[in-house]
Amino acid sequence: MGMSAIERHDRMTDKNRIIIFDTTLRDGEQAPGFSMTAGQKLRMAEKIAAMGADIIEAGFAAASPGDFDAIKGIAQAIDNATICSLSRCNDGDIHASGKAIAPAKKQRIHTFIATSPLHREYKLKMSKNEIIDRAIAGITLALEYTDDVEFSAEDAIRTERDYLAQVVEAAIETGATTINIPDTVGYTTPEEIQDLFEFLSGLKGAKDIILSTHCHNDLGLAVANSLAAVRGGARQIEGALNGIGERAGNSAIEEVIMALKTREDFFGAQTRINTEHIYGASKLLATITGNPVPRNKAIVGKNAFAHESGIHQHGVLANRETYEIMRPESVGVTEDNIILGKHSGRAALKSRAEKLGFNLADNQLQSVFVEFKKLADEKREVFDSDLEALIMGEAVGSQGPWTLESLYVSAGSDDGRRPEANVKLSHEDGRVQSAVTEAAGPVNAAFIAISEITNCPLHLESFTVQSVSEGKDAMAEATVRVTTEFETYQGFGTSTDTVLAGAKAYLDVINRIARRAVRQKAIAAQH
Repeated sequence: MGMSAIERHDRMTDKNRIIIFDTTLRDGEQAPGFSMTAGQKLRMAEKIAAMGADIIEAGFAAASPGDFDAIKGIAQAIDNATICSLSRCNDGDIHASGKAIAPAKKQRIHTFIATSPLHREYKLKMSKNEIIDRAIAGITLALEYTDDVEFSAEDAIRTERDYLAQVVEAAIETGATTINIPDTVGYTTPEEIQDLFEFLSGLKGAKDIILSTHCHNDLGLAVANSLAAVRGGARQIEGALNGIGERAGNSAIEEVIMALKTREDFFGAQTRINTEHIYGASKLLATITGNPVPRNKAIVGKNAFAHESGIHQHGVLANRETYEIMRPESVGVTEDNIILGKHSGRAALKSRAEKLGFNLADNQLQSVFVEFKKLADEKREVFDSDLEALIMGEAVGSQGPWTLESLYVSAGSDDGRRPEANVKLSHEDGRVQSAVTEAAGPVNAAFIAISEITNCPLHLESFTVQSVSEGKDAMAEATVRVTTEFETYQGFGTSTDTVLAGAKAYLDVINRIARRAVRQKAIAAQH
C-alpha cells in the first residue's frame, strides 16, 4: 500500500506543487544531542502531520528495536501523511522497513546506496556496476512491500554526472517513484544544484517520477540549495524542523516552506502546509530535545518578529509591511490584548493556547489550568512564553517512575556552613524517600540528593537556565545534559524557581534512564 493512483497522478500533473518530506524524526533525531523516546517521536509526528507534511520519515527501522517500534507506533497512529522508513539497499534493512510501516494507511520505503567515487572506493569497496545492481535489487525488494519507493544516491552531488545519470535511469526503470539527489556533505552551491536538476529532469523516464532534493548545511547553504533545486525541477524537498540533523544540520523545513509561500511570485510553487502550526511544532521539538532555538533563527526564533529599534518600531506601527515580509500569525506566533492572570478562566487559557498552536484535550487543559492558576498566583501577568513552558511541561513532562514531592535548599553562610538540599521523592511503587546533602552550591546539592535517592550517579556535562518570560518572577527553563558510561541524556524542567527547575530537569533525565532500562529488559525477555 503506497500512494493511490489518483494521488500519484495529482502529484505528477500539478507541476507547481512541492511535496514536503519531513525527516526531523530520522536524519534530525539521529544527530548527537537530539535523540527522542518512542513516545516523544509520536508526539512530534502528530504535530508534523497536523502541520500538513506530505511524508514523515519516522526513522531507520533496522537501526534498533526501539526505532522499529517507534516507526510502527507512528504508522498505526497517523493516517493523514505517508509514513516512511529509511533502509540501505540490503535485504535486512528493507524487510525491517516493510514490517515497520505495514500498519500505515499510506506507506513509503526510502532506500539508498552511495554513488560517489570516495564512497565507492573507501566505504563500499564496490564497482560502479555492483552499486547499480545493488540499487536495483533493493528497489525490487522494497516494491514487494509498497508501490511507493524512494531511491537516494547518497553523495550524489560528488558523483560523476554521467554515472549518476546511469544510476537514476536504472532506478526509474526498476520502479522507484521518487528519486532523491542528496547533498550529503553540504558541498554544492545554488547555481550548481539548479543546473544538475535541469540535467536530471531530461533523463529517460524522469517526467514520470518525482525528483527530490535533500541538502545539508555544512556551508550554510542548505535552504538556498533546496530552493535552487526547485527552480531546476525538483518537486520534493527534504528537511527537518529547526534545521536539525547530522553535523551542521539539514535544510530547515520551516524556512523552505515560508520562502515558497512568501515568494510564490518568484518560485511559482506551493505546498499544502498549514503554516500556522510551524511555531508550535518548532517549540515542541526544542523542548523535547532540550535544544533551544537561537533567538535570531529565521521564522521561529524569538527575535524573528521582534522590533526594538525606534526607527523600526515607528515604521511597523505605521505599516507592518515596512519591516515585516510575513505576519507572525502566519507561522503561529500571536500577539493578544487579553491579559492572562489569576482571574482568567479556562476559556481564555484555551483560546490563547490555540493561538500559540496548541490544541489541548480536555484532560490536558485541566492539568495545564491547575498549573496556570498556581503560576498566576505568583505573577501579576502570565506571558505567552510562560504558557508555552507550562504546556510543554504537560506535553513532554517527566513520566515516572520518580516524582519530586518537595525540595528545600539553603545557600550556605559566611561562617562556613555549606549549601544544603533536602529532597523528597516518591516512586510509582509507593515508596517515599528523602535525602539531605551538602555541596558547593544548592543546585549541586539537589542533584546529588536526587542521585542518592534514586541510586543513579551521573556525570553532569552541562546545566543551563534561561528565562522564558519577562519580569522579576519570570519562568525559568532548565536543561541538563548528563552522560553515563555509554549514553548521553538530556532533561528539561520549568519553574519560577531556578533551583526547582534544575531539579526537575535532573529528575527528568533519571526517569528517562529508568524507562529505557525497562524497555531493554522487556526486549531481552522477548529474545
